[in-house]
Amino acid sequence: MKNKNIKKILVLGLDNSGKTSIVKSLKGIKNIHSFCSINPTIGVNLENFELLESSFNIWDFGGQFLYRAEFLKEFEKYIKEVEKIIYVIDIQDTQKYDLSLKYLKEIIKKVINLKMKIDFSIFLHKNDLDIEFINPNFDKSNIDVLITKIRDLIPDDFNYSLFKTAISTIFEKENIII
Repeated sequence: MKNKNIKKILVLGLDNSGKTSIVKSLKGIKNIHSFCSINPTIGVNLENFELLESSFNIWDFGGQFLYRAEFLKEFEKYIKEVEKIIYVIDIQDTQKYDLSLKYLKEIIKKVINLKMKIDFSIFLHKNDLDIEFINPNFDKSNIDVLITKIRDLIPDDFNYSLFKTAISTIFEKENIII
């Protein structure tokens, strides 16, 4: 990478929350087939790329228990020079809300204990436009409950941003003059 000002970003969350898909999207990948064959991340996957005259070093952490435990144990090692943390929660997997919030709380506690000023974002992911067709049993009021739980969990003086996110396909049509 040419740019010496590399932005280090950690992407964290439980397994199957959509972390790797988000990383692919951040890289600018739009090919739908790239998103159909994503395997669980083993350990940590590092992605280095340039975009809009900036260089990024993205650390995509596996979300299985083993990798979460390792990350928390070695937190100080991984957090060095981090500018941003993106924490991803799969809003459609309501059964994992409490586990995801527990992991989020542990991460925030470690950031606070180290007195670090990090750009911290929480992505409420898989907020698909057609969620009612994909998951007819999903109740959108679950999202409001989750948001309330997040706000109750995070200390008032902790600076963070909360986003609803989704990755969607785009249909394009271009007129070809014959």
